[in-house]
Amino acid sequence: MKIGLVSYHNFVKPGGVKRHVLGLYREFKKRGIEVKIIAPRRFQKEEYRSQDFGKDIILLGTSFPLNLGGGVGDLGVVFDYFSIERLLQKEKFDILHFHNFGFPSSFQIVERSKSLNVLTFHSDISGSEFLQKFPGPIYFLKQVLRWKMAGIIGVSSLALTIFKNFSCSRKIIPNGIDTKEFSPTGPKVEKFQDGRINILFLGRIEERKGLIYLLKAYKILENKYPNLRLIIVGDGELRKESEDWVKNNRLKEVVFEGEASFEEVPSYYRTADIYVSPSPKGESFGIVLTEAMASGVPVVAFANQGYKEVMRGDAAKFLVPSRNSSALAKKIEIFVKDASLREKMGQWGIREAKKYSWAGVAGEVLDFYKVCAQYKKTKKENGNSIDKALKSLYDRVSKWV
Repeated sequence: MKIGLVSYHNFVKPGGVKRHVLGLYREFKKRGIEVKIIAPRRFQKEEYRSQDFGKDIILLGTSFPLNLGGGVGDLGVVFDYFSIERLLQKEKFDILHFHNFGFPSSFQIVERSKSLNVLTFHSDISGSEFLQKFPGPIYFLKQVLRWKMAGIIGVSSLALTIFKNFSCSRKIIPNGIDTKEFSPTGPKVEKFQDGRINILFLGRIEERKGLIYLLKAYKILENKYPNLRLIIVGDGELRKESEDWVKNNRLKEVVFEGEASFEEVPSYYRTADIYVSPSPKGESFGIVLTEAMASGVPVVAFANQGYKEVMRGDAAKFLVPSRNSSALAKKIEIFVKDASLREKMGQWGIREAKKYSWAGVAGEVLDFYKVCAQYKKTKKENGNSIDKALKSLYDRVSKWV
Protein backbone atom coordinates (compact mmCIF):
# COMPACT_ATOMS: atom_id res chain seq x y z
CA MET A 1 0.00 0.00 0.00
CA LYS A 2 1.28 3.44 -0.95
CA ILE A 3 -0.26 6.57 0.55
CA GLY A 4 0.01 10.20 -0.49
CA LEU A 5 -0.85 12.74 2.20
CA VAL A 6 -1.98 15.88 0.36
CA SER A 7 -1.78 19.11 2.36
CA TYR A 8 -3.65 22.11 0.97
CA HIS A 9 -1.48 24.28 3.26
CA ASN A 10 2.17 25.13 2.68
CA PHE A 11 4.87 23.76 4.98
CA VAL A 12 6.88 26.97 5.38
CA LYS A 13 5.04 28.24 8.45
CA PRO A 14 3.93 26.36 11.60
CA GLY A 15 0.33 25.22 11.82
CA GLY A 16 -1.96 22.56 13.21
CA VAL A 17 -2.61 20.85 9.86
CA LYS A 18 1.12 20.67 9.17
CA ARG A 19 1.76 19.07 12.57
CA HIS A 20 -1.05 16.59 11.98
CA VAL A 21 0.19 15.56 8.52
CA LEU A 22 3.76 15.13 9.74
CA GLY A 23 2.61 13.13 12.75
CA LEU A 24 0.52 10.79 10.60
CA TYR A 25 3.42 10.45 8.16
CA ARG A 26 5.84 9.46 10.94
CA GLU A 27 3.46 6.90 12.43
CA PHE A 28 2.84 5.31 9.02
CA LYS A 29 6.60 5.11 8.43
CA LYS A 30 7.03 3.37 11.78
CA ARG A 31 4.58 0.74 10.59
CA GLY A 32 6.52 0.15 7.38
CA ILE A 33 3.94 1.84 5.16
CA GLU A 34 5.18 3.60 2.04
CA VAL A 35 4.02 7.20 2.37
CA LYS A 36 4.84 10.61 0.92
CA ILE A 37 3.57 14.14 1.53
CA ILE A 38 2.40 16.47 -1.23
CA ALA A 39 2.36 20.17 -0.31
CA PRO A 40 2.53 23.50 -2.16
CA ARG A 41 5.40 25.95 -2.17
CA ARG A 42 4.81 29.27 -0.47
CA PHE A 43 5.15 32.13 -2.92
CA GLN A 44 7.75 34.30 -1.23
CA LYS A 45 10.72 35.48 -3.23
CA GLU A 46 13.39 34.54 -0.70
CA GLU A 47 11.95 31.05 -0.18
CA TYR A 48 10.34 30.18 -3.50
CA ARG A 49 13.33 28.39 -5.03
CA SER A 50 15.11 27.25 -1.88
CA GLN A 51 12.54 25.03 -0.21
CA ASP A 52 13.78 21.49 0.38
CA PHE A 53 11.95 19.33 2.89
CA GLY A 54 13.47 15.94 2.02
CA LYS A 55 12.75 13.18 -0.47
CA ASP A 56 9.37 12.24 1.02
CA ILE A 57 7.87 15.73 0.75
CA ILE A 58 6.90 16.59 -2.82
CA LEU A 59 6.31 20.25 -3.65
CA LEU A 60 3.43 20.64 -6.08
CA GLY A 61 1.86 23.97 -6.99
CA THR A 62 2.13 27.30 -5.24
CA SER A 63 0.40 28.67 -2.17
CA PHE A 64 -0.39 32.38 -1.92
CA PRO A 65 -1.20 33.97 1.46
CA LEU A 66 -4.88 34.80 1.80
CA ASN A 67 -6.30 36.97 4.58
CA LEU A 68 -9.64 35.48 5.49
CA GLY A 69 -11.64 35.25 8.70
CA GLY A 70 -9.09 36.98 10.91
CA GLY A 71 -6.20 34.74 9.92
CA VAL A 72 -3.78 34.03 7.09
CA GLY A 73 -4.78 31.07 4.97
CA ASP A 74 -3.77 29.68 1.60
CA LEU A 75 -4.85 30.03 -2.00
CA GLY A 76 -3.29 27.10 -3.83
CA VAL A 77 -2.76 26.81 -7.58
CA VAL A 78 -0.92 24.28 -9.75
CA PHE A 79 0.23 26.26 -12.77
CA ASP A 80 1.89 23.37 -14.60
CA TYR A 81 -1.08 21.37 -15.88
CA PHE A 82 1.03 18.30 -16.69
CA SER A 83 2.98 18.16 -13.41
CA ILE A 84 0.03 16.51 -11.67
CA GLU A 85 -0.21 13.81 -14.33
CA ARG A 86 3.53 13.16 -14.18
CA LEU A 87 3.49 12.93 -10.39
CA LEU A 88 0.52 10.57 -10.14
CA GLN A 89 1.82 8.32 -12.92
CA LYS A 90 5.25 8.15 -11.27
CA GLU A 91 4.13 7.54 -7.68
CA LYS A 92 1.08 5.34 -8.34
CA PHE A 93 -0.54 6.03 -4.97
CA ASP A 94 -3.15 3.55 -3.79
CA ILE A 95 -4.63 6.22 -1.50
CA LEU A 96 -4.61 10.00 -1.72
CA HIS A 97 -5.50 11.41 1.70
CA PHE A 98 -6.32 15.12 1.42
CA HIS A 99 -5.97 17.40 4.45
CA ASN A 100 -8.38 20.28 3.96
CA PHE A 101 -9.63 20.95 0.46
CA GLY A 102 -9.45 24.25 -1.38
CA PHE A 103 -9.99 25.62 -4.84
CA PRO A 104 -8.38 25.29 -7.28
CA SER A 105 -5.32 23.17 -6.39
CA SER A 106 -7.10 20.40 -4.46
CA PHE A 107 -9.66 20.14 -7.25
CA GLN A 108 -6.89 20.00 -9.85
CA ILE A 109 -5.32 17.02 -8.07
CA VAL A 110 -8.44 15.06 -7.18
CA GLU A 111 -9.89 15.52 -10.66
CA ARG A 112 -6.94 13.56 -12.10
CA SER A 113 -6.73 11.01 -9.29
CA LYS A 114 -7.52 7.35 -9.92
CA SER A 115 -6.62 6.46 -6.33
CA LEU A 116 -8.90 5.92 -3.36
CA ASN A 117 -9.59 9.52 -2.29
CA VAL A 118 -10.10 10.35 1.39
CA LEU A 119 -10.42 13.77 3.03
CA THR A 120 -9.66 14.91 6.57
CA PHE A 121 -11.42 18.21 7.21
CA HIS A 122 -9.68 20.25 9.89
CA SER A 123 -11.66 23.49 9.72
CA ASP A 124 -14.62 25.16 11.36
CA ILE A 125 -16.20 27.23 8.60
CA SER A 126 -19.53 27.70 10.36
CA GLY A 127 -18.52 31.12 11.68
CA SER A 128 -17.05 32.47 8.46
CA GLU A 129 -18.77 35.76 7.59
CA PHE A 130 -17.40 35.55 4.06
CA LEU A 131 -18.90 32.12 3.40
CA GLN A 132 -22.20 33.13 4.95
CA LYS A 133 -22.42 36.00 2.47
CA PHE A 134 -21.02 34.01 -0.45
CA PRO A 135 -21.97 30.32 0.01
CA GLY A 136 -21.13 29.38 -3.58
CA PRO A 137 -17.67 27.92 -2.80
CA ILE A 138 -19.18 25.61 -0.17
CA TYR A 139 -21.84 24.41 -2.60
CA PHE A 140 -19.16 23.67 -5.19
CA LEU A 141 -16.95 21.96 -2.60
CA LYS A 142 -19.77 19.64 -1.60
CA GLN A 143 -20.50 18.63 -5.19
CA VAL A 144 -16.87 17.83 -5.94
CA LEU A 145 -16.48 15.81 -2.76
CA ARG A 146 -19.67 13.85 -3.41
CA TRP A 147 -18.30 12.93 -6.81
CA LYS A 148 -14.71 12.06 -5.90
CA MET A 149 -14.36 11.21 -2.19
CA ALA A 150 -14.85 7.71 -0.81
CA GLY A 151 -14.72 8.96 2.76
CA ILE A 152 -14.50 12.08 4.91
CA ILE A 153 -12.87 12.36 8.33
CA GLY A 154 -13.67 15.25 10.65
CA VAL A 155 -11.25 16.06 13.45
CA SER A 156 -14.36 16.84 15.51
CA SER A 157 -18.12 16.67 15.11
CA LEU A 158 -17.99 20.39 14.33
CA ALA A 159 -15.74 19.79 11.33
CA LEU A 160 -18.15 17.19 9.93
CA THR A 161 -21.22 19.42 10.20
CA ILE A 162 -21.30 20.55 6.57
CA PHE A 163 -21.09 16.94 5.35
CA LYS A 164 -24.01 15.60 7.40
CA ASN A 165 -26.11 14.62 4.36
CA PHE A 166 -23.31 12.87 2.50
CA SER A 167 -23.74 9.20 1.60
CA CYS A 168 -20.02 8.39 1.63
CA SER A 169 -18.26 7.02 4.68
CA ARG A 170 -17.77 9.58 7.46
CA LYS A 171 -16.00 9.34 10.80
CA ILE A 172 -14.69 11.55 13.59
CA ILE A 173 -10.98 10.93 14.16
CA PRO A 174 -9.24 13.60 16.25
CA ASN A 175 -5.88 15.22 15.68
CA GLY A 176 -3.05 13.11 17.03
CA ILE A 177 -0.08 13.98 19.20
CA ASP A 178 3.22 12.33 20.01
CA THR A 179 2.83 11.62 23.73
CA LYS A 180 6.55 10.85 24.02
CA GLU A 181 7.58 14.16 22.51
CA PHE A 182 4.94 16.11 24.43
CA SER A 183 5.38 15.00 28.02
CA PRO A 184 6.41 16.50 31.36
CA THR A 185 9.78 14.76 31.07
CA GLY A 186 12.47 16.57 29.17
CA PRO A 187 14.32 19.89 28.95
CA LYS A 188 12.75 23.24 29.79
CA VAL A 189 13.71 26.74 28.66
CA GLU A 190 16.37 27.45 31.23
CA LYS A 191 16.19 31.26 31.18
CA PHE A 192 12.60 31.11 32.47
CA GLN A 193 13.40 28.88 35.45
CA ASP A 194 13.60 31.64 38.05
CA GLY A 195 10.58 31.01 40.27
CA ARG A 196 8.06 33.13 38.37
CA ILE A 197 4.73 31.62 37.34
CA ASN A 198 4.96 31.26 33.58
CA ILE A 199 1.81 31.76 31.50
CA LEU A 200 2.24 30.53 27.93
CA PHE A 201 0.63 31.54 24.62
CA LEU A 202 1.73 29.50 21.61
CA GLY A 203 0.30 30.20 18.16
CA ARG A 204 0.14 32.62 15.28
CA ILE A 205 -0.21 36.26 16.30
CA GLU A 206 -3.28 37.06 14.23
CA GLU A 207 -6.83 38.11 14.94
CA ARG A 208 -8.24 34.56 14.98
CA LYS A 209 -5.90 33.46 17.78
CA GLY A 210 -7.02 36.28 20.11
CA LEU A 211 -3.74 37.25 21.78
CA ILE A 212 -5.08 40.73 22.58
CA TYR A 213 -7.65 39.23 24.99
CA LEU A 214 -4.88 37.46 26.90
CA LEU A 215 -2.79 40.64 27.03
CA LYS A 216 -5.74 42.49 28.56
CA ALA A 217 -6.28 39.68 31.08
CA TYR A 218 -2.57 39.67 31.93
CA LYS A 219 -2.69 43.42 32.59
CA ILE A 220 -5.38 42.80 35.22
CA LEU A 221 -3.33 40.04 36.85
CA GLU A 222 0.06 41.75 36.76
CA ASN A 223 -1.24 44.51 39.00
CA LYS A 224 -2.14 41.91 41.63
CA TYR A 225 0.66 39.34 41.27
CA PRO A 226 4.20 40.62 40.68
CA ASN A 227 5.59 37.08 40.23
CA LEU A 228 3.97 36.41 36.84
CA ARG A 229 5.46 36.19 33.37
CA LEU A 230 3.70 35.90 30.00
CA ILE A 231 5.66 34.01 27.34
CA ILE A 232 4.44 34.48 23.77
CA VAL A 233 5.72 31.95 21.23
CA GLY A 234 4.79 32.63 17.62
CA ASP A 235 4.75 35.30 14.95
CA GLY A 236 2.22 36.90 12.66
CA GLU A 237 0.80 40.05 11.16
CA LEU A 238 -0.30 41.46 14.53
CA ARG A 239 3.01 40.99 16.35
CA LYS A 240 4.13 44.62 16.03
CA GLU A 241 0.70 45.85 17.11
CA SER A 242 0.77 43.49 20.10
CA GLU A 243 4.27 44.58 21.12
CA ASP A 244 3.20 48.22 20.92
CA TRP A 245 0.17 47.44 23.11
CA VAL A 246 2.44 45.87 25.73
CA LYS A 247 4.76 48.87 25.64
CA ASN A 248 1.97 51.44 25.79
CA ASN A 249 0.38 49.68 28.76
CA ARG A 250 3.74 49.31 30.52
CA LEU A 251 3.51 45.58 31.05
CA LYS A 252 6.78 44.37 32.49
CA GLU A 253 7.14 40.62 32.20
CA VAL A 254 5.84 39.93 28.70
CA VAL A 255 8.33 38.15 26.44
CA PHE A 256 7.91 37.75 22.68
CA GLU A 257 9.99 34.73 21.66
CA GLY A 258 9.09 34.62 17.97
CA GLU A 259 8.50 31.37 16.12
CA ALA A 260 9.82 28.16 17.62
CA SER A 261 10.91 25.08 15.71
CA PHE A 262 9.14 21.74 16.13
CA GLU A 263 12.04 20.62 18.30
CA GLU A 264 11.77 23.66 20.59
CA VAL A 265 8.00 23.68 21.12
CA PRO A 266 7.82 20.84 23.72
CA SER A 267 10.34 22.68 25.92
CA TYR A 268 8.10 25.76 26.02
CA TYR A 269 5.13 23.69 27.15
CA ARG A 270 7.19 22.11 29.95
CA THR A 271 8.35 25.57 31.01
CA ALA A 272 4.77 26.78 31.42
CA ASP A 273 2.81 26.67 34.65
CA ILE A 274 -0.43 27.65 32.87
CA TYR A 275 -1.29 27.42 29.17
CA VAL A 276 -3.85 29.87 27.73
CA SER A 277 -5.52 29.68 24.32
CA PRO A 278 -7.76 32.73 23.76
CA SER A 279 -9.07 31.92 20.25
CA PRO A 280 -12.58 33.38 20.17
CA LYS A 281 -13.81 31.30 17.20
CA GLY A 282 -12.80 29.26 14.19
CA GLU A 283 -11.22 26.31 16.01
CA SER A 284 -12.46 22.88 14.99
CA PHE A 285 -10.30 20.99 17.50
CA GLY A 286 -7.28 22.49 19.26
CA ILE A 287 -3.97 20.65 18.88
CA VAL A 288 -2.30 23.16 21.18
CA LEU A 289 -4.66 22.13 23.98
CA THR A 290 -3.81 18.43 23.71
CA GLU A 291 -0.08 19.20 23.43
CA ALA A 292 -0.24 21.28 26.62
CA MET A 293 -2.31 18.59 28.37
CA ALA A 294 0.16 15.87 27.38
CA SER A 295 2.93 18.06 28.81
CA GLY A 296 1.18 18.18 32.18
CA VAL A 297 0.18 21.86 31.93
CA PRO A 298 -3.30 23.05 33.04
CA VAL A 299 -5.24 24.87 30.34
CA VAL A 300 -7.48 27.94 30.28
CA ALA A 301 -9.24 28.71 26.99
CA PHE A 302 -12.12 30.48 25.35
CA ALA A 303 -15.22 28.33 24.97
CA ASN A 304 -15.32 28.06 21.18
CA GLN A 305 -17.05 24.96 19.83
CA GLY A 306 -13.87 23.09 18.90
CA TYR A 307 -12.30 23.55 22.32
CA LYS A 308 -15.44 22.32 24.05
CA GLU A 309 -14.90 18.92 22.45
CA VAL A 310 -11.43 18.63 24.00
CA MET A 311 -11.92 20.21 27.42
CA ARG A 312 -14.52 18.02 29.08
CA GLY A 313 -15.29 17.09 32.67
CA ASP A 314 -13.34 19.11 35.23
CA ALA A 315 -11.44 20.92 32.47
CA ALA A 316 -14.67 22.46 31.18
CA LYS A 317 -14.68 24.68 34.30
CA PHE A 318 -11.75 26.54 32.75
CA LEU A 319 -13.50 27.45 29.53
CA VAL A 320 -14.36 31.14 29.35
CA PRO A 321 -16.95 33.06 27.28
CA SER A 322 -15.19 34.29 24.15
CA ARG A 323 -13.72 37.80 24.08
CA ASN A 324 -14.21 38.27 27.84
CA SER A 325 -10.78 39.30 29.14
CA SER A 326 -12.06 39.91 32.66
CA ALA A 327 -13.47 36.38 32.92
CA LEU A 328 -10.26 35.02 31.37
CA ALA A 329 -8.21 36.75 34.06
CA LYS A 330 -10.38 35.24 36.81
CA LYS A 331 -9.89 31.69 35.54
CA ILE A 332 -6.14 32.16 35.16
CA GLU A 333 -6.04 33.62 38.68
CA ILE A 334 -7.49 30.41 40.12
CA PHE A 335 -4.42 28.54 38.89
CA VAL A 336 -2.05 31.35 39.89
CA LYS A 337 -3.23 31.08 43.51
CA ASP A 338 -3.40 27.28 43.76
CA ALA A 339 -0.29 25.25 42.89
CA SER A 340 -1.95 22.01 44.00
CA LEU A 341 -4.81 22.59 41.56
CA ARG A 342 -2.29 23.22 38.79
CA GLU A 343 -0.75 19.86 39.60
CA LYS A 344 -4.13 18.11 39.74
CA MET A 345 -5.31 19.45 36.38
CA GLY A 346 -1.89 18.79 34.87
CA GLN A 347 -2.19 15.12 35.82
CA TRP A 348 -5.73 15.03 34.40
CA GLY A 349 -4.37 16.38 31.13
CA ILE A 350 -1.67 13.71 30.91
CA ARG A 351 -4.26 10.95 31.32
CA GLU A 352 -6.70 12.56 28.88
CA ALA A 353 -4.06 13.20 26.22
CA LYS A 354 -3.41 9.46 25.86
CA LYS A 355 -6.66 9.30 23.88
CA TYR A 356 -4.93 11.29 21.15
CA SER A 357 -1.71 9.29 20.81
CA TRP A 358 -0.61 8.73 17.24
CA ALA A 359 -0.60 4.96 17.65
CA GLY A 360 -4.35 5.01 18.25
CA VAL A 361 -5.22 7.78 15.79
CA ALA A 362 -3.23 6.26 12.91
CA GLY A 363 -4.83 2.88 13.58
CA GLU A 364 -8.27 4.46 13.26
CA VAL A 365 -7.26 6.11 10.00
CA LEU A 366 -6.01 2.82 8.54
CA ASP A 367 -9.24 1.07 9.55
CA PHE A 368 -11.20 3.89 7.91
CA TYR A 369 -9.31 3.38 4.64
CA LYS A 370 -10.72 -0.17 4.54
CA VAL A 371 -14.26 1.16 5.03
CA CYS A 372 -13.72 3.68 2.25
CA ALA A 373 -12.38 1.02 -0.10
CA GLN A 374 -15.51 -1.05 0.48
CA TYR A 375 -17.70 2.00 -0.15
CA LYS A 376 -15.90 2.70 -3.43
CA LYS A 377 -16.28 -0.92 -4.50
CA THR A 378 -20.01 -0.95 -3.71
CA LYS A 379 -20.53 2.36 -5.48
CA LYS A 380 -18.80 1.04 -8.59
CA GLU A 381 -20.84 -2.16 -8.57
CA ASN A 382 -24.09 -0.23 -8.22
CA GLY A 383 -23.14 2.35 -10.81
CA ASN A 384 -22.53 6.01 -10.12
CA SER A 385 -25.89 7.42 -9.11
CA ILE A 386 -24.65 11.02 -9.24
CA ASP A 387 -27.18 13.18 -11.07
CA LYS A 388 -26.46 14.41 -14.60
CA ALA A 389 -26.47 18.08 -13.64
CA LEU A 390 -23.73 17.53 -11.09
CA LYS A 391 -21.57 15.58 -13.51
CA SER A 392 -22.08 18.25 -16.15
CA LEU A 393 -20.91 20.92 -13.67
CA TYR A 394 -17.93 18.80 -12.73
CA ASP A 395 -16.94 18.20 -16.36
CA ARG A 396 -17.27 21.88 -17.30
CA VAL A 397 -15.03 23.02 -14.46
CA SER A 398 -12.52 20.26 -15.22
CA LYS A 399 -11.87 21.71 -18.65
CA TRP A 400 -10.55 25.04 -17.40
CA VAL A 401 -8.84 24.11 -14.13
